[in-house]
Amino acid sequence: MKLYTARHGQTQWNALHKVCGRTDINLTTEGYRQAEALASMASTHNIQIIYSSPLRRAMETSRIISERIRVPYIADSRLIEQNYGLFEGIDRKNEAFLNAKKNFAFRYPEGESMMQTACRVYGLLDEIQKNDQDKNVLLVSHGGICRVIRSYFIDMTNEEYFHYTQKNGTLEAYEYIYEG
Repeated sequence: MKLYTARHGQTQWNALHKVCGRTDINLTTEGYRQAEALASMASTHNIQIIYSSPLRRAMETSRIISERIRVPYIADSRLIEQNYGLFEGIDRKNEAFLNAKKNFAFRYPEGESMMQTACRVYGLLDEIQKNDQDKNVLLVSHGGICRVIRSYFIDMTNEEYFHYTQKNGTLEAYEYIYEG
């Protein structure tokens, strides 16, 4: 079984380098182009089911992929982006945000911690491994969620985790290892 991750196409806030967690923003023209390119890439991987974050930018990306490869997509709230709370909408290079991002157990003011985010995403990944083990699965989500998914499959130092980014409109593959 293979699991693929796709980060939604570009939004205006991505283009402006703003922190975009739960704010429900549409794709840009470039984001739609990226979603079409993702659909072309996905068509070569025998994907049988798509799970999507319920936010518009991910759902629209999922819809485009789904129509191209003729595979259903399902919204799953566990794939929604991390809640960055009061940091929502600020510049991604903001010093206070970057300092908070280094503290995995830190709950962003009015938001959630990376550990809370990982808990819900890891639960979904465990469920997919159990229930969809005979399928190739695509998860369409967000930068923070793609980072968490990567940490599920690949050991990362805190520094590697902090700096890892899956770019908008890209696809990555992982493989579940079954232990007998």
